[in-house]
Amino acid sequence: MTEKQRKIVHIDMDSFFPSVEILDSPHLKNKPVAVGGMPERRGVIASCNYIARKYGVHSAMASHRALMLCPHLTIIRTNMDKYVKYSKVIREIFAQYTDKIEPLSLDEAYLDVTDSKFHQNSATLIAKEIKKTIFDTTRLTSSAGVAPNKFLAKVASDWNKPNGLMVITPKIIDKFILELPIQKIPGVGKVTAQKMKNMGINLCKDLQDLTKFELIQHFKNYGLTLYELARGIDEREVITERIRKSLSVENTFSEDLKTLESCLKQIEALFEDFSRRIKKTDNLKIAKLFVKLKDNQFKQVTFESSHYKKPSIEHFNILLKNCYTKLSTPIRLIGIGVRFEDLNSENTQLQLDL
Repeated sequence: MTEKQRKIVHIDMDSFFPSVEILDSPHLKNKPVAVGGMPERRGVIASCNYIARKYGVHSAMASHRALMLCPHLTIIRTNMDKYVKYSKVIREIFAQYTDKIEPLSLDEAYLDVTDSKFHQNSATLIAKEIKKTIFDTTRLTSSAGVAPNKFLAKVASDWNKPNGLMVITPKIIDKFILELPIQKIPGVGKVTAQKMKNMGINLCKDLQDLTKFELIQHFKNYGLTLYELARGIDEREVITERIRKSLSVENTFSEDLKTLESCLKQIEALFEDFSRRIKKTDNLKIAKLFVKLKDNQFKQVTFESSHYKKPSIEHFNILLKNCYTKLSTPIRLIGIGVRFEDLNSENTQLQLDL
């Protein structure tokens, strides 16, 4: 019996935060808009619309730098309650078409529509209708990718942004994947991409020239993943329930902290915010505590310990002191947090979620 071909839809809202804000301020339509912290408080851009991106503005950029690139940029303070409200409406729309939904964030999700009864099980028509329903309900646009697996569906949703739709059918995978840039592969960041380019690897077809053994030699365990993704293979299921891996809070300061003592004074305020949030995770077991510091040169270091599993100001102070020794310039950001044990696997590495 032939296994049923999976049909995955990836929906990604277009510049979600700024688009929601523009709904409330229609005079900002067709103008560069960003959401994030204010420049006078050394804020950082959380998200920006496509008009702002044309000027070089992007997320994680310092707000004052964004204004230098785009002086007429409107920056709006982040309002998570508002975005969560819209996100819930969008997820309710997803649930009309399938119960196999894997949210990745407030503004994107995977949907497994393999067994959906809508539109005679046409994933393309389902994606089109979901996009239309989202727009009719919220006046927000989204982009969709349709493919036999999660990797290709996510690649497809990003292909024709904004308000795009791309379908990668099983028949075209082999040809499509050959010319796919390595930067489109999940896990290939700047460092790995540069390493690949130094090896003459720019496209997936270049990766296909290497054997599994060669890929493992150069990229260790990740080499096996590269071997499959470079051929368009991704067997990951759509996961409807996720176990939280970490919880953290952080603060970027309006003025640099120049001494260890001034950094230690900030832990108490951070811990107060952290304590409120950790109460909502009573069912999760803490594996480690960590402290993150970023200096005014944007160098970031993290110090963590599994020795301390009960969050306290004293324990975070100890970690901060160890972390502080790794930097020699004034501090602009401090973060504290915990990593939770993975109840499904004793050996699974937990990733920092900041």
